[in-house]
Amino acid sequence: MTKGLVISGEFGNILAREKSGNKIELGELLIAKTSEGKILMQVFDLVYGSQLSQQNLELVSGLRLEEDTELELIDPKLRTYTLSKLKNILTIKNNKAMSPKTLPNFFSPVRDVTKEDFEFMSSHVPNALYFGDLRSGSKKLDVPIYLNGEKILSHHILICGTTGRGKSVLMSNLLWNIIDKDYCGMLVLDPHDEYYGRNKTGMKDHIQAKEKVEYFTPRNPPPGCRHLKFNIKQMLPHHFNGVVDWSDPQRQALYAYFKAYGRDWISSVLLEKEIEGVKFFEGTIAVIKRRLMQLLKLEVHNEEINCKGIFDLNLGEGTIKDIVNSLEETKTVIIDTSEFSENVEILIGSLIASEVLDRYKNYNFEDLKKKPVVSIVLEEAPRVLGKEVLEKGSNIFSTIAREGRKFKVGLTAITQLPSLIPRTILANMNTKIILGIEMKPERQALIESAAQDLSTDDRNIAALDKGEAIISSNFASFAMPIKIPFFDLIVKNEKQEHIPSFAGVKK
Repeated sequence: MTKGLVISGEFGNILAREKSGNKIELGELLIAKTSEGKILMQVFDLVYGSQLSQQNLELVSGLRLEEDTELELIDPKLRTYTLSKLKNILTIKNNKAMSPKTLPNFFSPVRDVTKEDFEFMSSHVPNALYFGDLRSGSKKLDVPIYLNGEKILSHHILICGTTGRGKSVLMSNLLWNIIDKDYCGMLVLDPHDEYYGRNKTGMKDHIQAKEKVEYFTPRNPPPGCRHLKFNIKQMLPHHFNGVVDWSDPQRQALYAYFKAYGRDWISSVLLEKEIEGVKFFEGTIAVIKRRLMQLLKLEVHNEEINCKGIFDLNLGEGTIKDIVNSLEETKTVIIDTSEFSENVEILIGSLIASEVLDRYKNYNFEDLKKKPVVSIVLEEAPRVLGKEVLEKGSNIFSTIAREGRKFKVGLTAITQLPSLIPRTILANMNTKIILGIEMKPERQALIESAAQDLSTDDRNIAALDKGEAIISSNFASFAMPIKIPFFDLIVKNEKQEHIPSFAGVKK
């Protein structure tokens, strides 16, 4: 259906007049034909147009308002109209997409996109991962969006959006679609205990959950799940980077105790054992002891250490190893951190992420090629990737953001405030899934670091409704507007697909 005609403009800012009665929406995708093929364009702004001068428009409006005079324009459809500002996205020629380098002809008609226009986007991409359906304005198209999951996960994903725009639904969809894949393992630090689905629909309902989903929780594990315990002897001084803000003397003391006592360094600090030939200021050790006891929920009575939380002197020796082994087996490991403070949650992530990266770094090139990608899901990412945090020193998550892709270890970071993350980290997040964001500084941070040119998409991003998103990725041919399906609907449809058929069976 013809929506309008190209009338003027320049490359990246083409002006089209809207056909009366055929409303064009912000963010809508349109097609203009040329002698060489088709040009895919997107609406980034809408303005009024009129054949009447501004002075006459003001006169007519004044008569209607003040004199209650019903004036009718001659040929109103010709004299007043809407103008759409369009940007070139792709040139499609012989079912292949190329970067646009030409303009459509004067008075070229622009029409709605159809499913056939996107035949160049094959669903048979390697390691295909489903993200949602292509969207034109507010209309969902019957064009499922599949991207190379292995590459996207290893090169980091950033999911951004204001509260209530669908970040959790999107993440649930991605986890659900990843469970049965054999190219990646997912580590999910879940501060709201929402993804496993202890009391609602979640990953436990997947048909392969028994084989591919593991759930660790500190409270009343459901059948088949595990109680969360970590052994204190598995912890190293660098695991606390980004968790506790140590002073230089305190950090030196930590490493001195580790050098002197090895895996027993924490208990040695708590029992205030001395290091031969080394003296520390008394207050330094006292502060370290107090912070460790508070963080790890430990108590010292009569030279004995009592463990009150998930960190133990005797239990949990194999927890980290078991989790990393599961990730290498392409399982989804969900850790319930809803009962912990922010620092404890980051410490748990640091323990596991450090082990994953160290193990993958130690594989030779040929062995690493055979290993699956491991992606670590981080809620409220600025807690460990924010500018203020990184000014105090790097941590394992910033290390993974910078170099993890070389070793097939990626981050899936979720945040409302991308502007708090340094540009060097944002630039390394090669796929950004942008949901609705009202705050301009946050939109600007994403626009400046996106894989595609989104310089004209400020209004479009602000206007995104719940469940609408834009995918900007190095592994996508253009910035793709998508509609995110409801998670419960995905689960319901998949369950129906696996209901056994008894057709033809006689009673």
